[in-house]
Amino acid sequence: MTPRRIVIGDVHGHYETLMILLDEIAPTSDDNVYFLGDLIDRGPQSAQVVEFVKQSPYHCLLGNHEQMLIDVLGDGQMYGPALQAWLYSGGHSTVNSYGEGGILPEHIKWMQSLPTHLDLGDVWLVHAGVHPTIPIEQQTSDQLCWIRDEFHSMTQPYFPDKLIITGHTITFTLPSVQPGKIAQGQGWLDIDTGAYHPKSGWMTALDINNSLVYQVNTFRHRRRTLPLAEAVTWVEPSQVFPRRSVMRS
Repeated sequence: MTPRRIVIGDVHGHYETLMILLDEIAPTSDDNVYFLGDLIDRGPQSAQVVEFVKQSPYHCLLGNHEQMLIDVLGDGQMYGPALQAWLYSGGHSTVNSYGEGGILPEHIKWMQSLPTHLDLGDVWLVHAGVHPTIPIEQQTSDQLCWIRDEFHSMTQPYFPDKLIITGHTITFTLPSVQPGKIAQGQGWLDIDTGAYHPKSGWMTALDINNSLVYQVNTFRHRRRTLPLAEAVTWVEPSQVFPRRSVMRS
C-alpha cells in the first residue's frame, strides 16, 4: 500500500477529539502526518496536545496561536499588550492546561523550531495562506500565519503546479460554506472546520493521496469519513473581499 499523506487542521487544545480522529485515521509507521499549526488555545488540553505532537514522529507547522505564545514568552519575558492579546484569543485555556508549573520551556523551544510551511511537491502546506502579490521567498511569518482575505480572494492559483492546504480561517466564516465543510478556492483548500467552535465542533483531517476526509465532532461525539468531493464547498473569490467581519481563529 502506498504511504498516505495525512494533513490535520487546527486542534486548539482538544486532545480527546484529536485522539479519536487519529484512531479513525489509524496512521501506520509508513504514513506521513502533518499538523497545520494552532495546536493550542481555546480548548482545555493544550499542554497534552503539544506534548503528544512533540513526542510523535509527525510534522507540525507554526500557527498564529503558537506565534502569539512565542511573542509573549519566547525570551522569558511577559509583555503587556502581546500578553493581553494572547489571553483574549484563548491563551487562558493554555495557561490553565499546564497547571501551577507553568508552560514548559521545552515546549516553547519546540514551538520556536516549527517551520512556517512545507513543500510536498504537488502540495504546499501553510497555516494561513500566502500573500498573492509577494514572491514566496519574501513572505514573512505574519503573512504565512495570519493572512485571510487577500489569500481567499485570489482569482488565480498562487502556484501553477501546487495545491495550497491551510487551516487558520474557520471554513463556515467564508461565503456559502456550511459548518463542517471544507472550503476550496483558486488553488487552495482550507480544512479548519472549527473544532472548538460550538457552531461546528468538527476537527478535520485530509488524506491527500486518497482524497478522503476524516472528521470527529468535539461536542456531539460523531465521526464520519467521506470523499473529499462530498466535503468541499467552492468559494467565489469575488464574494470574499471585503468582508464585514472576520472571526479570529
